[in-house]
Amino acid sequence: MKAVVMAGGVGSRLRPLTIERPKPMVPLVNKPVMAHILDLLKRHNITEVVVTLQYLATLIQDYFSDGSSLGMKIHYRVEETPLGTAGSVKRAQDLLDDTFLVISGDAVTNIDLRKVVEFHRARGALATLALYSLDNPVEYGVITTDEEGRILRFQEKPSRGSVMSDRVNTGIYVLEPEILDYFAPDTPFDFARDLFPMIHEQKKPLYGFTVDGYWCDVGNIPEYMRANADALLGKIEGLNLGQYLGNGIWVGKDVEISPDAHLEGPVYLGNAVQIKGGAVIKGPSVIRDYTVIDHEAVIDRSILWRNCYIGERAQISGAVITRQCSVKNNATIFEGAVIGDGTIIGEGAIIHSSVKIWPGKEVEPGATVNASIIWGSQGRRVLFGRFGITGVVNIDLTPEFGARIGAAFGAILPKGSTVTINRDMHRSPQMIKRAIISGLPSAGVNVWDLGSQPIPVARYFTRISDVQGGVHVRLSPFDQRVVDIRFMDSQGLNLSKTQERTVEHIFFREDFRRVYLDDIGKIEYALHANERYIEDFLHQVNTRAIQEAGFELVVAYADVPVSNTLSVILDKLHCNVVSLNSNANSLTVSAGQSQYQSALKQLQIISTALGAQLGVRLDAGGESIVLVDDRGYLLQGITAFAALAELALRDAPGSTIAVPVNMPLIFEKIAQKYNGKVIRTEIDANSFVEATCTHKVILAGDGAGSFIFPDFHCAFDGMMALVKTLEYLATQNCRLGEVVENLPPYHLAQRRVSCTWEAKGRVMRQLNEKFRPAKSEILNGIKLDLGPGRWVLIVPDPDHPYFRITVEAESQKEAEALADKYTRIVEEVVPLE
Repeated sequence: MKAVVMAGGVGSRLRPLTIERPKPMVPLVNKPVMAHILDLLKRHNITEVVVTLQYLATLIQDYFSDGSSLGMKIHYRVEETPLGTAGSVKRAQDLLDDTFLVISGDAVTNIDLRKVVEFHRARGALATLALYSLDNPVEYGVITTDEEGRILRFQEKPSRGSVMSDRVNTGIYVLEPEILDYFAPDTPFDFARDLFPMIHEQKKPLYGFTVDGYWCDVGNIPEYMRANADALLGKIEGLNLGQYLGNGIWVGKDVEISPDAHLEGPVYLGNAVQIKGGAVIKGPSVIRDYTVIDHEAVIDRSILWRNCYIGERAQISGAVITRQCSVKNNATIFEGAVIGDGTIIGEGAIIHSSVKIWPGKEVEPGATVNASIIWGSQGRRVLFGRFGITGVVNIDLTPEFGARIGAAFGAILPKGSTVTINRDMHRSPQMIKRAIISGLPSAGVNVWDLGSQPIPVARYFTRISDVQGGVHVRLSPFDQRVVDIRFMDSQGLNLSKTQERTVEHIFFREDFRRVYLDDIGKIEYALHANERYIEDFLHQVNTRAIQEAGFELVVAYADVPVSNTLSVILDKLHCNVVSLNSNANSLTVSAGQSQYQSALKQLQIISTALGAQLGVRLDAGGESIVLVDDRGYLLQGITAFAALAELALRDAPGSTIAVPVNMPLIFEKIAQKYNGKVIRTEIDANSFVEATCTHKVILAGDGAGSFIFPDFHCAFDGMMALVKTLEYLATQNCRLGEVVENLPPYHLAQRRVSCTWEAKGRVMRQLNEKFRPAKSEILNGIKLDLGPGRWVLIVPDPDHPYFRITVEAESQKEAEALADKYTRIVEEVVPLE
């Protein structure tokens, strides 16, 4: 049997380890990762190998040559441009005339390949994927199979809220040669993203086999350090680490250890390593060939590559020091730091945690380095969350961070592009916004500064302008210490997950585009953004009907920009408005829960006292609303949405509305009255907006006060939601309280079940297996149809370590009982912490 070893990986997330070597050549303890893979193949009697190459290909060819020194026969196929995993293997098709194995040359594993091959042949499969169970599978391709191993579903790097299993694609495949006939040569094509989903759709025999043993992707620095530690701790059976001295100490040839040096295993010392007197080595640590640890130096849980010198009394803790580095006396290197090839750390210098220093640099004696040289710091592994990029101001989100993230966003856009940028009134977003502005022109991107506008205005102006993206910086409505940075595409919508990952990739790789002097972007103020929004807004609504109705309103604001925009609109609509907090202080943009509830109570009291036809509170960004009807009742989010759905479908019978999967069936009942249709969407805001934009709907809502009217623009807009409500009430000559009174009843119950992040994938897989026959649909989590008017939804929360359980039933008592029942079921599956 032949094997194809894919060794074209760049290893961007491992930089600076991979700046001067391809990822498969990064050493694991005593030899390159790819050498361990070849050892594994040889142990399974696979001695003829095709190696696919792309990045720094000659380094691999020079190291392994024709394979004769290993007792193997190695062929090479080099890509001039990246062709993807399947495209690279296609180049070796002339050598693959029988069942063959594909394996990554940059992963660490000791799985039993024989068992995968036997399973493949027993099932008569066209392709078999080796699967591995991980506690946290969201950074990988997640695979769901049936009891026989047939693949049911692919999820490429799912969010925590949508992950359906804990089994991931290892990149190890057993394939029949004819599978390479399904796509053209010299065409970028990927196994996981293209080929396997295609043959799955064609109902070809595609299987997954869950393997035991050890597997690690070595995709980033922490994983690299963990793999080395696991090798020393004996978790990767089959590795030959050299001579074993006992007490967890392995050594190569000609090692010198001073009698008064102190070693605490597990430790690996390579050929000709010298450990001087008084030195302390604490495992798990790797010290590779020809490295010298001088007197009284301390090495703790670190990896040191070949030909390094560590000076007297230097201290290295939890760091990676690459080849030919010199760390002078009394220098200190802290946790997570990575020092690139040929770097000199001066005497007494201090390198702080997570600092990355690129090859060939020199740190002056006594210097304190708390940001990476030259490229900047790597603050986090993942940047984007539910609210964009979020962090504590001046701790997580600093001006330096803002400039770098601006440059990273600019790098995904064509040179010469234009980006809008907006903020709320608080001084923290102002600081971060200006830092982002400084980063964008450095990538050759022009900036249109919108100043401080409501978020719907910024999104709308971005969509109608000749720009390629937008940025909004706000103070979090949940915590005044936190700032959110939201990036938009040319349509004013949030970046897709793919675009977010591209920005993250550039940011963490620290590979920013720096343009020449003449190409630096311009910074200008955008003119008439608010005026254009108001003009187009009024063309979208029935102004005459609203004007003739002469509504009496109470409007509570949370920020000045929303007041500045909405007050003009309501004035033009001849509404009589009592405004609350219209001159909101920028320091009160983010209100605590008690302040928020107090503001709602105030709105309710004033609206009732004045006999207002409608009371409304808009959030600081102008995206969502809370309503008080003419009876003085504060409407819950779902009730307000149902009332607006009733009004919209009365106005346009036979139309379609979009509703998240966790909303009650009241919306189907309302739609049925008017021959309308309900589209159910995922709960995640980005997925919800995307589904709304790709279907012809007249209204979408999230049940929490946010609404979309796609005929105007496909984004949450609280101002449009308010005015459309007025339009419907005016044209239908009705009161909101009357509409609410006649809504069908609904009964929901909700619960939470605590669960660690690491266990979520495994729990979802077990619940899927338990409920597979009863599942009614797959959008988010597991939704079970329990009969007419009854269902339960179990969803892993994307932001917190728990599951959400939502139940609807015919009565509140029944809903509560069912919620308790399914809570117990989930608790039985969730492992004890």
